[in-house]
Amino acid sequence: MFAVVRTGGKQYRVAAGDKIVVEKLAGEAGDKVTLDDVLFAGEGSDVKDAAKLTVAAEIVAQAKGEKVIVFKKRRRHNYRRRNGHRQNHTILKIVSIA
Repeated sequence: MFAVVRTGGKQYRVAAGDKIVVEKLAGEAGDKVTLDDVLFAGEGSDVKDAAKLTVAAEIVAQAKGEKVIVFKKRRRHNYRRRNGHRQNHTILKIVSIA
């Protein structure tokens, strides 16, 4: 069985046993998390009622993403700005869809 869940403004297709990387969620490694915003669910080609479903997940780790360099420049104005950013992520392991 699979489900499409929304968290952090993005949508993920998940099944039991999958690992996904999402925007930072509150909690420590080993904590249980319930994802309530289920958009779609199905099993094979059958469609299930997603309004009644929740997705149970476990936090594997809290991590940071790759560094993104933000560089701004305006020609002929001696204007240059260099800034770096690392987004916080949470790695989830999907336990069950119920």
